[in-house]
Amino acid sequence: MSTPKTIDAQRNCTLEIERMLKNSQTKVIVPVITLGLLREYSQSKKIIYSDSEIRKTYEAAVTQLKVFLGHDVHIGAKYYDAYGSRMSRYGVLDPAGHLTYRLLPPYTEQADILIDWIPKRIKKHIDAKLGIVPLLHEPSTRVAMAEKPERFLELISEQIIKTPSNFEIFSFAVIKVHLEKFACKIYRDTRTSAHDHGVDLSTNFGVVYQVKKLQIRNASDADRLYAELKLNFDSERLQDGNVILVIDDIAKDIKQYLIDMKVQSISKDDILKMAANFDAPEDRQKVLRIVYEEFRREYSSRIS
Repeated sequence: MSTPKTIDAQRNCTLEIERMLKNSQTKVIVPVITLGLLREYSQSKKIIYSDSEIRKTYEAAVTQLKVFLGHDVHIGAKYYDAYGSRMSRYGVLDPAGHLTYRLLPPYTEQADILIDWIPKRIKKHIDAKLGIVPLLHEPSTRVAMAEKPERFLELISEQIIKTPSNFEIFSFAVIKVHLEKFACKIYRDTRTSAHDHGVDLSTNFGVVYQVKKLQIRNASDADRLYAELKLNFDSERLQDGNVILVIDDIAKDIKQYLIDMKVQSISKDDILKMAANFDAPEDRQKVLRIVYEEFRREYSSRIS
């Protein structure tokens, strides 16, 4: 029977793991390190670990999670020796010497419960971030999701708003397939981890698209954005109208305001209209394939 002290210890551990997940950026790292250490502790009762031993338990946990999740997206970042000391902020490890650390209670006391809970919580976290993306690695899944235009458009509409990364990658995939119809090519030049500053998409016809998940409602918003564009692009490119914004939403009058400054904009609604115009199932399948490939290129495991 659980005592109040045990319940408090479990709660403290799960709250810290929730904090780890909240602080995760492109990859889930710290919770996976914690899982690897607890699995090792459960088997050996070992509490002192060298940095190389932490790395081995981490890599083993990544391998096991790939099987549990059915994919390797958002897990498996390269391990650095700074991670050991970083674990102290969550009360998991404490320094015990040079690049040597001690695994601490209450994690050790709650190891068996956490070993069962952490993979499920990681899966829930990744599913919330990625939605259906991990399922898109199967061609048969892409075929099924792209078969009916209504279902495809509903999927794009749901997924594009989930996160800034989703907005950027789904927008890129739709624009890419759209432009291919005109023998034009577009390339992603930056990673979505830079989404606060926008993601640049270059083309083979001199135009640059900049993707920003934001809303522009008034002239002052537009002026601030234009000032930022002037810092990022040369004046000739701007004056020639070769910078196109891809943004979440923009007021109609402000869209014209930017056009007067020779900056065109594409909103989320415009992206969805492009997606709705894909008549061939093959085009819709291609969008979903590109989405998966871009997520995997950016977020897949660096650990084999």
